[in-house]
Amino acid sequence: MDAYVLNQIKNWTIGIFFGVISVLTVVLPSQLFLISRGRITDELPKTPDSFIPQVRLVAFTDSHNNNEHVAKAIDTAYALFDNDEKYAGVDAFFGLGDFSSVGAEGDYERYAETISEHIRQGTPFINIHGNHEFKDDNYREYFIRHFGYEPDTVTEINGFQCIAFSGERGLTEWTFSPKSLAWLDKAITGAEKNSQGKPVFVFQHPHAWGTVYGSTCWSCPQLNVIFNKHPGIVDFSGHSHFPMNDPRSILQTTYTTVGCGAMASFELDKNGIPGQHPQGYDPAAQMCVIEADGDGSVRILGYDLISDTYFCDYYVDDVNNRDTYAYTYKNLKAHDSSPVFGENTAVSAVRTDSGEWGVTFDAPSVPDGYIVHDYKIVLRDSNGKTVFKDTVINDYYIVDGDETFSFKIDGDILSEGSEYSLSITAKSAYHHKSTVKLNFTAG
Repeated sequence: MDAYVLNQIKNWTIGIFFGVISVLTVVLPSQLFLISRGRITDELPKTPDSFIPQVRLVAFTDSHNNNEHVAKAIDTAYALFDNDEKYAGVDAFFGLGDFSSVGAEGDYERYAETISEHIRQGTPFINIHGNHEFKDDNYREYFIRHFGYEPDTVTEINGFQCIAFSGERGLTEWTFSPKSLAWLDKAITGAEKNSQGKPVFVFQHPHAWGTVYGSTCWSCPQLNVIFNKHPGIVDFSGHSHFPMNDPRSILQTTYTTVGCGAMASFELDKNGIPGQHPQGYDPAAQMCVIEADGDGSVRILGYDLISDTYFCDYYVDDVNNRDTYAYTYKNLKAHDSSPVFGENTAVSAVRTDSGEWGVTFDAPSVPDGYIVHDYKIVLRDSNGKTVFKDTVINDYYIVDGDETFSFKIDGDILSEGSEYSLSITAKSAYHHKSTVKLNFTAG
């Protein structure tokens, strides 16, 4: 085993140790308290017709050398907003890191070339480091050479304070040095003083721990200690690759935090275990559109670049008044409900060209903005014997409008012409469940 591998193992061990200590002793107690607070509203907010932005920002994350999606994000944003009747144009773009794979300088060069070929003169494009850029020890040198500015910046855009935080690599590639965290704390404090009641936007690569979907595994608990001191900020992050069209990708505690999906491939969890890559997870291309006015109101839109479709629309009336927060865990869960299977729900099983069986059923309905996250499948033959059992992740991350769901099982499990019963338990994002039992003949 060479020295590099040994050093990586050492870094991982140290990072995991201090991460666990941090979560258990500092972050977990305070975060559980923050998530449990809040009120239940009659309905979730809708953007009022009277909302007129004074700034529009576009953010995306985790492109991992998929520069075609970066180009499409820039071009699409201009096309969407050039002629917007209420507020035309895009004021700035933010790349939230992991534009590279291993942090090599060539990755910086190709990414920077893509930006320069598509960005218009006068539109700022502000990047930050992700953990994949930290894989190369020369990350700061490459950044300044190819982007022309410091990795940590505070930029005023149309009167709005925007903090881009790369940080310095700490003990591991996903932890930050104490010096860089002190910079972040000071930068937010200064931005709050200069904000004049307007939202303060923070952009960094990893999620704060225990906030948005994916943050219990792909996150940095060091950030919680900083962010919990600054009520009213609006934070945008990536790193997890967990889909933005999961309603858990927005959360309000003392501040508002948003997970921005991914621009290369998705990751999800199954029974709480991350690292799942179900069918259709690749490619991914989601971007986040951020609009705000001078009174503290913010609108956040999710846009899917594969289907050219908006998939979420969140409106915060006043980011500075946490007593009015509607996107708390408690309130979001209260507006979720058990998936509803139709009375005439149908199921079919057809053998594919590859010899597998494709089982398709009518998907249940859910409230607007909510999802079925996964299905627990139990398949029995006519004698009641279980022939197949699994938890299958729903393909909600694919924005295609399909009202059915399909999964595949091995060809030897079903026999053509035989009768089977299928038990399907659909589970929502907030763990509401419903079950339907269906009978069908294979073939």
